[in-house]
Amino acid sequence: MSFYQGKNVLVTGGTGLIGQPLCQMLVEAGANVTVASLDDAARTPAGTTFKQLDLRNFDNCMDAAQGQDIVFHLAGVKGSPRMTAERPASFFVPTLTFSINMMEAARRQGVSNYLFTSSVGVYQPADVFKEDSVWETFPSPNDRFAGWAKRMCELQAQAYAIEYGWDKISIVRPANVYGPFDNFDPENAMVIPSLIHRALTEEGPLSVWGDGSPIRDFIHARDVARGMMLAVEQGINEPINLGSGTGITIKQVAEAVAAATDKTIEWDVTKPKGDAKRIMDTSRSEGYGFTCQTSLEDGIRETIEWYKQNKDVAAARYNAFTEKAHLPKAS
Repeated sequence: MSFYQGKNVLVTGGTGLIGQPLCQMLVEAGANVTVASLDDAARTPAGTTFKQLDLRNFDNCMDAAQGQDIVFHLAGVKGSPRMTAERPASFFVPTLTFSINMMEAARRQGVSNYLFTSSVGVYQPADVFKEDSVWETFPSPNDRFAGWAKRMCELQAQAYAIEYGWDKISIVRPANVYGPFDNFDPENAMVIPSLIHRALTEEGPLSVWGDGSPIRDFIHARDVARGMMLAVEQGINEPINLGSGTGITIKQVAEAVAAATDKTIEWDVTKPKGDAKRIMDTSRSEGYGFTCQTSLEDGIRETIEWYKQNKDVAAARYNAFTEKAHLPKAS
């Protein structure tokens, strides 16, 4: 029998990039899944119960956590480096408020297992990110606000283990996540959805910043969801990285997008290319049995096909969500 069979499971942010495949997998595993989100009910994953709640309100968090056995906390604010630089409070404050409220509500309501979604942003720039190095360094200046917000929420989990003996809080730090249901807003999207949007909406060659040499770690949202379920099922209570662990050049990413959209590439070497290398050390998660199953090429093709069918809905959904949350909107 599945670990999740018959369990009541809450997924905050369950209508988003990682939440959609996670909810689908949980339903398939026999869980009774409730989604809490500011999003529209129309985006509710099949087979789940939807609650439209603003988790910045503690009473809403108490309501969401009541009767739940497991909470997967995915709710957060996602933005590009430019947006986090220009509107840091709009990312820092909700990230903290969502997370502090939700974990405390889950504790008070007697939730057994809890998963907190941290971020690659907690790390200082390095070629390879190792879990235990976090508290020896500071986050990158480019991730200062988001990185510290996630670190504070990781500390909350440590504090609960010490004071209350609640040691079934799992922490995952995903690499650069992509897939269907991502944010494709050209002003606020990350590299893969940004390239896909430009390839499908702009005439001429696909323009890419830099020379394509930087190496990054990308992971499909479905693989992140699998890693999350594994972490909770095994009761992992130390932070784990979720990524490929091998790294992909931006050139490879751009070529995969161009090939899937019949585009040529135009490199804009006058623009910054970023750090040379940033990948995850995945030895800890692999030790628990986790490996990625979706190749970059397959994942990009799937994401492109989804966006072709949903680009108008995706843009409207993003702006509707940010309006409700009073967050930066698409231009």
